[in-house]
Amino acid sequence: MALRIVVFLAVLIGVTWGLNVTVRLESDSVDMSAHPNSVPEIAEETEVFGQQKELIAEEVEEDVMATGELNPNHYPAQRAATVVQHYLNTYYGSPYKVFGVKGVHSGNAEDVADSGRKYQLNISLQDFISKSTENCSAEVLFLRGEKQQQPSPPQVQASCYELSAINTKVQEEAFYQKYKTNQSLMSAHLPDSYGHIEPGMEPFWHLGTVASSFIMLNQSTEDTLYNMAQVANVTQLETENNQLKFDYHVLLHEMVSQAIIHWKLLFSWSPSEGVKVLQQEQLPHCHDCEKPPNSN
Repeated sequence: MALRIVVFLAVLIGVTWGLNVTVRLESDSVDMSAHPNSVPEIAEETEVFGQQKELIAEEVEEDVMATGELNPNHYPAQRAATVVQHYLNTYYGSPYKVFGVKGVHSGNAEDVADSGRKYQLNISLQDFISKSTENCSAEVLFLRGEKQQQPSPPQVQASCYELSAINTKVQEEAFYQKYKTNQSLMSAHLPDSYGHIEPGMEPFWHLGTVASSFIMLNQSTEDTLYNMAQVANVTQLETENNQLKFDYHVLLHEMVSQAIIHWKLLFSWSPSEGVKVLQQEQLPHCHDCEKPPNSN
């Protein structure tokens, strides 16, 4: 079915991955245009991190399930690229290494008999902390299943060797040692009520992004586009088996439906083992946070 969209977006980037992070949020709602992982649906140019930019999209017609060569700025290619972002975070993310899509250069899609639809992409990915960028080739297969069943997670292959090899061992070990013996277990929400994240709390925001990628990867389909909007609450639990342990309440923004979805996450982390999600639970629907403010 053809999809005709006219979009005029004024995007104000409030979250940067440097030392100062400022964004205005309410506790149960968030403007996803302020998140550096946000992806414009259809635009003539992509956003520049840390700057205010207007994105004026032209009126287009496109079959959402088009085969063959894809427009890099349109939904199908952008959705598949964001799945690669979540995939890399689940395997290589840490408190000091978080990946996101910087741009899609080319892509094509094809139906795979008895399997689903396969997307082949040439994209740029960035580590938001070090600002390192790499052009990567990736393949995403959205598996075909029964509609009444829970969709299977997409299968991803990506060659991003330079990003995955970024060395953050020194920072991670220092963070681990600091909180391994912490006697007063930390509890906070990010950003705080003033829309600010203290530099010392940024690793906990990064951990929330990485852990949320586990959920977003598993929930992604050809009809969704997920980003983490907010860490509503993070509580450090007692260290077990030399693993830091955390209880997170995160808000995910499904950008197609504009729904804000609440999830509870229990996970552990250490420099040697990475993030391990132990429990996850989707919380009841929130009627007051369906759509972030200023998302017209």
